[in-house]
Amino acid sequence: MADCCLFLAIIVIAIATFFAVGFATHPARTTAQKTATPAETKLHVNAQRAFEYVKEVVAMGPRPVGSAAHKRLEAYIHTKLKGDTVEDDKFTADTPDGRFEMTNIIAKYPGTKDGIIVIASHYDTKILKNFVGANDGGSTTGLLLELANELRSKKRTGYSIWLVWFDGEEAFHDWTDTDSIYGSRHLAAKWQADGTLQKIKGLLLADMLGDADLHVERDSDSTEWLEDLVGEAAANTGNKSHFYQRQNGVTDDHIPFMKFGVPCADLIDFDFGPNNSYWHTSKDTVDKLSAKSLQISGDVILESVRLLDAR
Repeated sequence: MADCCLFLAIIVIAIATFFAVGFATHPARTTAQKTATPAETKLHVNAQRAFEYVKEVVAMGPRPVGSAAHKRLEAYIHTKLKGDTVEDDKFTADTPDGRFEMTNIIAKYPGTKDGIIVIASHYDTKILKNFVGANDGGSTTGLLLELANELRSKKRTGYSIWLVWFDGEEAFHDWTDTDSIYGSRHLAAKWQADGTLQKIKGLLLADMLGDADLHVERDSDSTEWLEDLVGEAAANTGNKSHFYQRQNGVTDDHIPFMKFGVPCADLIDFDFGPNNSYWHTSKDTVDKLSAKSLQISGDVILESVRLLDAR
């Protein structure tokens, strides 16, 4: 009996020694595993809140440049950005209907790396009867406001992020090189002159991303490697089926920046309704949108930012 007890005691001591040595030998491994977990956490937008923003924007009615509703929307965006670093880029544009005051709204969120990632959209609507632009103008205006919530809630450890709401994207009449994308043409030229463009690591343009039947096209007029990166972000977030099932070339607010050599990716679903039949019609209404599409789009944009930070 004594021999048995002695044997058991030896086993207990051996096991205790094994675990003591193991933990003493590898403390860094245990710490690394614990600290690595938060860094791997994927960021997500609050899609329901973004959708509420979209509804509030659309409730203002048509919002073409120069209208009272357009002015109310400018004030609304500023209210949602209260406390953030916000810059108004005001300018006068020559249009077929005369000279109009326009304003690009820029919200800046500093990072720890030297460089800027721009996430942009437009907030004006086309001059059309009963056109409220729920998807075209409204959806991504609300999405960017929700991205602002995400950005101000956490300290950036990557590049600085600048959110830009472009004014005057829509043509006053027929789309031409001179009657369209007034805000982006102005800001690209301004940033080229003052040296800002040299600091931009990538521009992600969001347009018409609220479509309940979301299928973001691969844009042949964007930068190939940045389009690839967005595709990788879609795969990483489990949203690959909503991206790049078709390819298209779209003249949009990224084009003036592309001309100056800025890497750009246009995230756009340019097939809104059967044969794009809801685009620029009174059928572009909130009931054609979904919070899920805003969730997918927002998560892919945030993951694209993460991938750009890591380059």
